[in-house]
Amino acid sequence: MSAARSYLRSLDPHLPRSVWLVQFGGAVNAFGTGMVIPFTLIYLHNVRGISLAAAGGALAIAAAVALTAGIAAGNVVDRVGGRNTLAFGLLLQTISMALFPLVHNAWEAAALLAVQGIGTACFWPGQSTLLARLADPETRHHAYALQRISMNLGIGLGGVVGGLIATTADPHSFTVLYLLDAATFLAFVVVLAFVHEPRPAPAPDGEAKPGYRAVLRDRPFLALLGLNVVFVAAGYETLLLTPVYAKNQAGVSERWIGMIWFANTIFIVLAQMPISKWLEGRRRMVALAAMNVCFAVAALVVLVGGTLFEAGAAAVVMIGATLIFAVGECLQGPTQGALVADMAPGRLSGRYFALSSMSWSTGAILGPGIGGVLLGWKPNAVWPLAACACLLAGAGCLALERRLPPALRRTPRVAEGFVPRVEGVPAGSSG
Repeated sequence: MSAARSYLRSLDPHLPRSVWLVQFGGAVNAFGTGMVIPFTLIYLHNVRGISLAAAGGALAIAAAVALTAGIAAGNVVDRVGGRNTLAFGLLLQTISMALFPLVHNAWEAAALLAVQGIGTACFWPGQSTLLARLADPETRHHAYALQRISMNLGIGLGGVVGGLIATTADPHSFTVLYLLDAATFLAFVVVLAFVHEPRPAPAPDGEAKPGYRAVLRDRPFLALLGLNVVFVAAGYETLLLTPVYAKNQAGVSERWIGMIWFANTIFIVLAQMPISKWLEGRRRMVALAAMNVCFAVAALVVLVGGTLFEAGAAAVVMIGATLIFAVGECLQGPTQGALVADMAPGRLSGRYFALSSMSWSTGAILGPGIGGVLLGWKPNAVWPLAACACLLAGAGCLALERRLPPALRRTPRVAEGFVPRVEGVPAGSSG
């Protein structure tokens, strides 16, 4: 028992209270998001009678707006701070979701989802910058690992609750769903009122204000963004095609499909912090390369499940695939966000995280676009092609390591007796 207690104490992420507050708000917000994500297309098509093509187009608009608004969001973060930008994005998303029950045609859905897209563009660089400024450099990897846990836990539980609420037999059930989601965005804003964000050091007198031109001169960072597009398109977004592939190719039931995603969520919640601790002192780009290997193996296991098995047996194989994929997610969670934070000069962190967020949006557009076409044409071709893309990206990670400054190549170790900063102020500071 003493050994177990000692091990659990070693997992203490040494994060200040303000980081825990942000993570709590994020978990509540993710719960609301999890309630609506699986049902938005069903709501637009089955409840409001909007064609699948028009409903899909409205969802694509949200992704496109989030991508194009990202540049402006980065400027806003660096001017007014991550907390204020995040709060503004949350308010926009509150308005969008609160009005969504009033949608009756495609243009109304597109307009509200465009507002949602602007909010999303503010959300990610705002939250990431806020976490980077609240956490000590030595513990940033734990902050982003905890973010992965809170998001997955919230979305997973939200999906379960949303499934209990939503029914096409009662259109008002979707009104309840979207109003609850709007309330979770507003709850996060309230939480942020209790968070103080440290400001980066001002530029020396006479020094020109840095902008995106300075970011674009950071070639290793741009290479990391390019690799991230591949991670997301071939890994994350391709795996989102698993449910329809499992249903159509192997006859997997909806109940089993829910179990596939539940297994992924639970694994991340349980394994993320131990893996984050294990990564301390280890090479970051090796961790990202290993993540890509996990993604590739997971894609091939999905293919095995869809071609060699049926129904429940296929579902069990695909649960195995999502667990392997979850290992990759746990390797990325503490690594990539902390690396971006460490690469970014303090006064440019908003722009760095905005471009990082835009790379996710680009992958989110390319993955379903390419994968969806392949899935309709040659369903079994999706998975080996995704695996090859991930393996090439893994090789790119190893090649990029040589271009990183030596001080950034490894995840920091948290020294024994480390004291975290208090309320965003470094430990031992008078300010």
